[in-house]
This record gives sequence, C-alpha cells and structure tokens, in this order.
Amino acid sequence: MQVNIEFYASLMKYLPPGKSRFRREIKVDDGLILDQLIRQYHISPAEAHIVLVNGHYVEGEDRASRVLVEGDVVSIWPPVAGG
Repeated sequence: MQVNIEFYASLMKYLPPGKSRFRREIKVDDGLILDQLIRQYHISPAEAHIVLVNGHYVEGEDRASRVLVEGDVVSIWPPVAGG
C-alpha cells in the first residue's frame, strides 16, 4: 500500500531520495504499525517528538498500536526550541 511520510527539521536526513523537500510517497506492507514505520527510518523515540497521522496527533503510547492504512500521511517533527 502507499503512504506519505513527512519529516521536518533535523529528521529530513532520514528521508529517502525524492523531489519533494519534506514529503515522500512510499510503499509499505499492509497492516504496518506506526511505531514500526518510525523505527524503519531509524528515528529514535526521543527524536519523534511530534507525530501526526492525517493531521491528528498520536501520543507516544498509541504509536505501537496505530495501524497505517492506504493514503495515510505521517508527519514527524523532532523536539524544537524557539524564541
């Protein structure tokens, strides 16, 4: 199945090659769990500070049970600081 991943800031280094700056469409196995996707790209739990699926925040403990479906958009941000 196809899903889209969006990695921001320092996580962009984990994106596979592609034309879009932040987003890639990738093929994954049916029934893939969100946490498995995050680990597949070598993103540590500490780095995956904010995780959204289709614009909805997914709590850390819920990432191990959230099954991805065709067309999902997974967006991940590291911890950020600003002023």
